[in-house]
Amino acid sequence: MARYRPPRPESSKYITPEGAAALRRELDELWRVKRPAVTKAVAEAAAQGDRSENAEYIYGKRQLAAIDRRIRHLRKRLTGVHVVDRPPADSDKVYFGAWFELQSGEERRQYRLVGPDEIGSRPDYISIDSPLGRAVLGKSLGSAVTVPTPDGERHHRLTGIRYV
Repeated sequence: MARYRPPRPESSKYITPEGAAALRRELDELWRVKRPAVTKAVAEAAAQGDRSENAEYIYGKRQLAAIDRRIRHLRKRLTGVHVVDRPPADSDKVYFGAWFELQSGEERRQYRLVGPDEIGSRPDYISIDSPLGRAVLGKSLGSAVTVPTPDGERHHRLTGIRYV
């Protein structure tokens, strides 16, 4: 009997122009370079004969399936996202794409609020869907920010906001 897992909540559909360009580059690389190379390797392995014991063939097919899954994901994601390419009318508050600075005691850290597809590219990018992202969204300069963590709540002060 399978264990039921509720579906994941849908992630935000916003992305910066840089993030959209990176996803398009990845899609292009997979479609024009990697997939043809793996397809050629699979065809060469298949020509060697018995496919059931041919490790190169089996591995190549798995690689091809993984590439195809990623291509489908990127195409679906790129058609469903909204590229935010200009700052909001009220630039005194933290909204999507903002660089913001948090102070906790003597420590100051800068982050950028981005979409879930961009968070792996830089350590100072924070997803708009993360607890920190939700906590700072709509806050103005000098506001207290409380972020729930597994160790308890963390308290910060918003000390800077800027848009590129």
